[in-house]
Amino acid sequence: MANTEKLYKAYLTRRTTFSAAHRLHSKDLTDDENRRIYGKCNHPNGHGHNYVVEVMLCGPVDPISGMVVNMTDLKDWIEVAVMKSMDHKNLDKDVEFFHNRPSTTENVAIFIWNSLRQIMKEPELLYEVKIYETEKNIVTFRG
Repeated sequence: MANTEKLYKAYLTRRTTFSAAHRLHSKDLTDDENRRIYGKCNHPNGHGHNYVVEVMLCGPVDPISGMVVNMTDLKDWIEVAVMKSMDHKNLDKDVEFFHNRPSTTENVAIFIWNSLRQIMKEPELLYEVKIYETEKNIVTFRG
């Protein structure tokens, strides 16, 4: 007999934190333009944040396992895509993605999104990356 059980869709979120330094600076702008646009965040010696990252997946709940994906797998993917590549690093100097683009929180979200999609078994399940740069500055990216 075929399994006619309805497939339910669920949203699954895992949160992590990482610390990193950066300097908001664009090589495509003059020093004056960089200072005007980025203000104190353009300080030549940079500054740091304790980022909070939420990775949300969306997909069908498997009727056998009862999960969208195994949370351990999501934890492992975040470890590779976020923690190993960015935690306690200088984003501008240590992460190649930021060598030619400003390390804004928007670009950090894009980097995490792209990194996760490269290593996930089912990248189409990735729904959202949300980053809290501070309590008041939050970026959401959905591809």
